[in-house]
Amino acid sequence: MSKRSIYFILIPTLIVAACSSTKYVPEGDYLYTGASVKIEDKNIKKRESKALSGELEGVLRPRPNSRFLGIPFKLWIYNSFGNPKKEKGLGNKIRNKFGQPPVLFSSVKVDYNRDLVQNRLENRGYFRAEVTADSSVKKKTASLTYTAIPGPQYMINSVRFATDSSSLGKALVRTSRRSFLKVGESYDLDVIKSERTRIDNRLKEKGFYYFSPDHILIQVDSSNNQQKVDLVVNVKESMPEKAKQVFNIENIYIYPNYNLADDSLSVDYGKPYKDFIVVDSTNLFKPQVFERTMFFHKGDIYNRTDHNMSLNRLVNLGTFKFVKNKFVETADSEDNKLDTYYYLSPYPKKSLRAELLGRNTSANFNGTEINISWRNRNAFRGAELLTINAYAGTDIQVSGVNQGNNLLRFGAEANLNIPKLISPFKFNASSAFIPRTKIMLGYDFLNRRESYALNSFRTSFGYVWKEDVKREHQLNIFAVNYVQPANVTPAYSALATPGSTFAKAIEKQFIIGPNYNFLYTNTVETRKKNTFYENFNIDLSGNILGLAMGANYKDGDTVQFLGARFSQYVKIENDFRHYFNLGYGSQIASRLITGYGLAYGNSSSLPFIKQFFIGGTNSLRAFRARSLGPGTTNPVVDRNAIAPDRTGDIKLEFNTEYRPKFNNILRGALFIDAGNIWLLNEDPQNPQPGATFSKEFLSELAVGTGVGLRFDLSFFVLRTDLAFPIRKPWLPKGERWVFNDIDFSRDWRKENLVFNLAIGYPF
Repeated sequence: MSKRSIYFILIPTLIVAACSSTKYVPEGDYLYTGASVKIEDKNIKKRESKALSGELEGVLRPRPNSRFLGIPFKLWIYNSFGNPKKEKGLGNKIRNKFGQPPVLFSSVKVDYNRDLVQNRLENRGYFRAEVTADSSVKKKTASLTYTAIPGPQYMINSVRFATDSSSLGKALVRTSRRSFLKVGESYDLDVIKSERTRIDNRLKEKGFYYFSPDHILIQVDSSNNQQKVDLVVNVKESMPEKAKQVFNIENIYIYPNYNLADDSLSVDYGKPYKDFIVVDSTNLFKPQVFERTMFFHKGDIYNRTDHNMSLNRLVNLGTFKFVKNKFVETADSEDNKLDTYYYLSPYPKKSLRAELLGRNTSANFNGTEINISWRNRNAFRGAELLTINAYAGTDIQVSGVNQGNNLLRFGAEANLNIPKLISPFKFNASSAFIPRTKIMLGYDFLNRRESYALNSFRTSFGYVWKEDVKREHQLNIFAVNYVQPANVTPAYSALATPGSTFAKAIEKQFIIGPNYNFLYTNTVETRKKNTFYENFNIDLSGNILGLAMGANYKDGDTVQFLGARFSQYVKIENDFRHYFNLGYGSQIASRLITGYGLAYGNSSSLPFIKQFFIGGTNSLRAFRARSLGPGTTNPVVDRNAIAPDRTGDIKLEFNTEYRPKFNNILRGALFIDAGNIWLLNEDPQNPQPGATFSKEFLSELAVGTGVGLRFDLSFFVLRTDLAFPIRKPWLPKGERWVFNDIDFSRDWRKENLVFNLAIGYPF
């Protein structure tokens, strides 16, 4: 499609959208197109003035009709579909679901908005601010401009914490060291509110259970005529007497089998265990479970940290559906003591779940899969989670390379998740998240009907723990994966020459060693402009065995363990993502993946299942999965031949996409993907020119681009992407960019256009 064609389509669209935007604006009224705030003060720097204008514009109401690329699409849908005189019909459903009625100028309260702007300026320390409003009418549209003259901004001259000899007075003064109120900074009401909350949090840590931010009084004195204020932090004289007192924890009652519908269980049924009284007449849980979750002990001074961490640990056990807590003063009110009650309603102990899935992959496989999962949330009365999963599925390749090479897969996996660290050493975890021991045992069977079958046995023992809600660590101190080939067809055997990719795919593999994963994410903090995701993995195999047995593949000296040659390697992979939130649900998401694998000692290369690959629905979407690389290797093969999976020892991948939000369900995507894989060393038995990593790696990157739609249905996201390559690394130098070949003809589409259908976002 030429640029001229695009212009012929785009320009009329813009004209039609603009003309139809006032279609349902009543006579005598106008379409409200928004308001701006103009700052007139030479003493305010340009950057600060721009930021202040944006802040003030954010308080104005109502907001005008939303726009994308300058076009009010929702308003255009409202005006183009349905009939306002009728209530039913498909057009009206589209209009009401995806459209937005015009925001009328008559609905704008000018004086109210002017007062909002002036009030916000005063809250920011501009006590002499003046605000005026002016309207601008053009045909059937109207806008507003608010002109603000802030005047001098008042600064903080001094901060004093008032004190007395009481426990509360002394505790209040001790909070001043980390005060948000700083001499020389501007007066800001939001900072003052934050300071009251900060003081309350600190006092809660010191046992003042009944204290609240409302008991704090911050007096402001601006009478010095120097555009400065003096602040005095004190407590109100009218505050309740209990708010001035420190409270201690007395009895701790735990109801681990609490029924919301039946509140008749008495503490008389409770059994003491150390500092707790466990009211569990059915002995559903071992009392040791609560020793690992409770931070409070009898006699402790109440503090907010132990309060929240105890609740968080109970919730993160994953065993209780509802967790409720309350504090009650003891019978003798003069003791300043609190009894604490924990009401825990468990999930059903056992559950069974079945799923039937259908999928389509970028390698033109269509298939189905059934998953059955059995779960026991309290397997051995210690809040252990025992999960047994079984699956079976098949994939049929309906088009593309190597049609008819169908897949059959089935397997099972058992996981035991224990809410403590099983170790000869004692660990004291201070996190709100309970550290866990994980034991896994699994088996998988893969049958490529035209090629081979693989049996895979897996087991691991390790730990999972969190520093906080953002940081998680997983360490498997023992992990084993044994892969054994079976039913290799004669056609595949003929291709599996020593050292070839075909041969590596059916090698008997024995992987034994530790692995570690670190995960950091703050992507749940949706109010932040920038959020990040970091996933680091290091995988080791055969290190101790190799040292003990002295294996050296280069000298022809390889050894076996339990009848199989074990793999010896180091593999490192890092996945870093950045999300730039544009507001109104739209964002720019980017990802950088780097990977490096080094085989040594008993191995000449990474095991096939541990090598890197690239392409597919969650990678370079313009290229089929596992069909790209290594390096400048030509991916074109005989359509009727058995195609090898293309793998490498080094990986570099970069993705970025713009994700506009059209409405609550529909989101778009405009993306570009780049990357490749390479071999670390050339295999003399199977040389592949251009496959090894070199200083020219940047010139060997594949690049693809495309567009997509995401349908967010709350319980899952359905994703469709349409992509095509714009750089092909296997072409000669100087010819790898293929912009000039793009013509969207039938032959070009058949060769280059890739449709991806998937569940969830690619990253």
